[in-house]
Amino acid sequence: MPSAADLIFVAILAALVFTPLSVKLLNDAGIGWHIRTGQLILSTGTVPHLDPFSTSMGGKPWFAWEWLYDLVIGKLESTMGLNGVVWFTGLVIAATFGWLFRLLIVRKASLPAALTLVLLALAASTIHFLARPHVLTWFFALAWLWILDSTEPDYSAGCLHHRWLWVLPALTVVWANVHGGFLLGFVLLIFYWLGSLWTWLSTKESRIEESLLKIAAGKRTRTLASVGFASLLASLLNPYGWKLHGHIYSYLSDRFLMNHIEEFQSPNFHDLAPKCFVVLLLLCVAVVITRGRQLRLAQVLVFLFAVYAGLYSSRNIPTSSILLAMIAGPLMPRIGLSRSFFTRMETIESGLRGHLWPIFLGVLTSLIAVSGGRVGSSQIIDAHFDPVRMPVGAVTFLGTREGQTPILSPDYWGGYVTYRLHPYARVVIDDRHDLFGDEILRSYLRMMHLERGGEDFLEQQNPACLLLPRHSPLANMIDKTVGWRSIYADDVAIVFARDREHP
Repeated sequence: MPSAADLIFVAILAALVFTPLSVKLLNDAGIGWHIRTGQLILSTGTVPHLDPFSTSMGGKPWFAWEWLYDLVIGKLESTMGLNGVVWFTGLVIAATFGWLFRLLIVRKASLPAALTLVLLALAASTIHFLARPHVLTWFFALAWLWILDSTEPDYSAGCLHHRWLWVLPALTVVWANVHGGFLLGFVLLIFYWLGSLWTWLSTKESRIEESLLKIAAGKRTRTLASVGFASLLASLLNPYGWKLHGHIYSYLSDRFLMNHIEEFQSPNFHDLAPKCFVVLLLLCVAVVITRGRQLRLAQVLVFLFAVYAGLYSSRNIPTSSILLAMIAGPLMPRIGLSRSFFTRMETIESGLRGHLWPIFLGVLTSLIAVSGGRVGSSQIIDAHFDPVRMPVGAVTFLGTREGQTPILSPDYWGGYVTYRLHPYARVVIDDRHDLFGDEILRSYLRMMHLERGGEDFLEQQNPACLLLPRHSPLANMIDKTVGWRSIYADDVAIVFARDREHP
């Protein structure tokens, strides 16, 4: 008998793999260079330290900081095609939200409350339902919060032994090599260390119970400090050592990049996913205001951080939604005439442990992906880049011509061009903004926005051809510029090559 958590997993995975949502997962072209990076690692046996994909930064230092994720999806793409990439992404997303529901039930949240919070968090997270390594940070953030919160000495719901804290350094080794979001783990660790430190310093010893609590808080404070130090050392087990930490800090602290990269900007609350986040946020805030006295200091800090992070950047909405649900879920009151019915359902849910259905569907979908997405004569998994969003026809055309490198396209198409044409052609720029830095991006944006000095970027990079959105202002200008001629056009993109008659 499947549990409700199993059914959530099955529903999410089936929706992401078997429906047009599989195409939505590939709406970010950056997955293209992730795939090629992984396959480059497989072929050379080394993690790249120099940029292999662009001409503007070719041969210059590059941090492939998500190399382990790239390795996995590079291998999956080689054996299953893009179906394998979508299958893996769907598996991670389904596991994260199925587990979130399970943990809420274990932490004594009512079944209606847990279902409501998970559905809202899931809807809010669709803003970043993309085949990219950040989905693994959702899973790791949930794991870290579960371990930190459930090992609290005064916490009984789903309580874990304090030795579970030593799992965190092991998780850090993996997390630090799949996504830069591993820094979030240290933020959560600091919050729980501060909570234990506060309990240790503020607890009086007038009674035996208080003395025992103070002793336990002191021990946990020292343990968390040791675990944090071990996790910090574990995070250095990456191909770049401590330089990775410095690179991530310089990237996230660069105000120009943070202000001009769309996903780092504040959410647009006119869109559906941010609206769902607002509903989730207001619900959780109302619960915390009315029943927040039950929260410990660490939980309050996590809650405030989740609120701030979600409102600060749309990129943070999925992680913030998961943290908010975990903190507020157990506090939500049990209301309604069917309280006893839901209590029985929660007892049954907690007792179901086989998880046969998720395992079966996970294996089944992988086998279908290996077979090209076909079952008999029916194509039931068909992951591909959306030809309405990506320049599929134009890149196919460029693949038939020689001497068309370097290719200058918008940064949000660069990864797709690399996926299709590497190693035969290189791009001028793509969405690895931490690699290109302020100077190149400023010049690139002046060109794209037709600002004064924008022509300097074309002169400096000297591309062999331009791949531009069909009706963009830059394409209209280039079409009237001497020295360039159109060699391909469709409804999505237009390709310009240098006119040899007008050099």
